[in-house]
Amino acid sequence: MIALSLSLTSLPFSYALSSTSCKSRASPPRISLITSRRRQDRRRSIEAMSRDIRSSDLPQVMMELEDESDFEKLLSADNRISITGFGSLLSERSARSTFPDLENFRIAKLQGFRRVFAHSAPIFFERGIANPETKEISSLSVEPCEGESLVVTVFEIKSSEIPAFIRRELEFRFLAVVPETLEGKPYTNSAVLCGRYSDEEFFQIRCKGNKEIYFQHYGRFNIEKIWRDDILPCRLYLRHCVLAAKNLGDEAYNNFLDHTFLGDRKTTIREYLSSTGSGIMEEEPPETLKSRYGG
Repeated sequence: MIALSLSLTSLPFSYALSSTSCKSRASPPRISLITSRRRQDRRRSIEAMSRDIRSSDLPQVMMELEDESDFEKLLSADNRISITGFGSLLSERSARSTFPDLENFRIAKLQGFRRVFAHSAPIFFERGIANPETKEISSLSVEPCEGESLVVTVFEIKSSEIPAFIRRELEFRFLAVVPETLEGKPYTNSAVLCGRYSDEEFFQIRCKGNKEIYFQHYGRFNIEKIWRDDILPCRLYLRHCVLAAKNLGDEAYNNFLDHTFLGDRKTTIREYLSSTGSGIMEEEPPETLKSRYGG
């Protein structure tokens, strides 16, 4: 991972976690600066969750974007910011449904990360496509993993769209990363990546320790724990991501199948679709969601 020359918080090496459509959600709190005590608490929680990860396995530098001012440090000369897509945003149609004025949608590579289906997503409950009984409720995030390489998409959005982006992706840790071209040349500008977060940080920082705020986001769907290793991909969402990757070409398609994992960090999506998840790719979304989950 390339070091970034930004005045942002450099995460401790223990950030890499062992278990590691967009619809605006109702009035979530604005992300605020983290106090020094809260920063220490966050580091302790990260260290506790990454006990079995060796420091030699982790990226050299990881930059976290903690508030809007940190995002602004990534703005280009024309006042735009780069976004990294790794799941539904592999689909240009999905990206444009969220960011109609996006520019320069393209394929890129990201070194040192893997995709994992390991967190509950309220949007699937809102749209009626989550299945709590079978635990097929998970969306995608990424987490550092030495030796892994992802084919992703990168595009630019207006600076005025940053607040809405933050609100939509509130459950994630926002990271500044440097993607590469498919030929391995690092990009000039850093891009925003939505990485794995933790339940403790989400409650204490995003929800300010307020149970009512948590209920507004997750509790109303009976979600007591966001980040879990025992849940499975939401079927329509997984199908959508696979189709989106396939539309980008063979390299992106095979990369998604072989570098995206279930919560056990062992089972790839290729293996899952040929076993327990067989039949997912043949399922059609409801008419009202065909455009949104059509790849």
